[in-house]
Amino acid sequence: MVIRARENLIGARAFLSGVIIAVAVGILFGSGLFGNKIDPLILYLLGALGIVVGIFVAEKDVQTFLLASVSLVLVCYVGVSGINLFANVQGLPLNNIMTIIFTSLLTLFIPATIIAAIKTVFSISKS
Repeated sequence: MVIRARENLIGARAFLSGVIIAVAVGILFGSGLFGNKIDPLILYLLGALGIVVGIFVAEKDVQTFLLASVSLVLVCYVGVSGINLFANVQGLPLNNIMTIIFTSLLTLFIPATIIAAIKTVFSISKS
């Protein structure tokens, strides 16, 4: 029988759900199956999941989470900007799937990063 740590189960499930939703949104809306405009409720859901992820980051994992999430936010932002720039320079149609996936991941990770950073600042100020 495998023993699992349950201290961060809510945050881990919210994170996994958010990533799955972000990729699914990118594939479905980017390919045009549901139109080209993302429903704002989906973005609100991703933002809420990001807040949940940020709240439930374990104290011992905050530094690792912040490093990884800031890296991911920067890479997603540069990815969206790079795809747009490349498409405009080359005169190619914009790759909607990757752009929407990156934008959805940004919607998930920006609130999580902000909440985790604020928690870290408060914990530093207490000591």
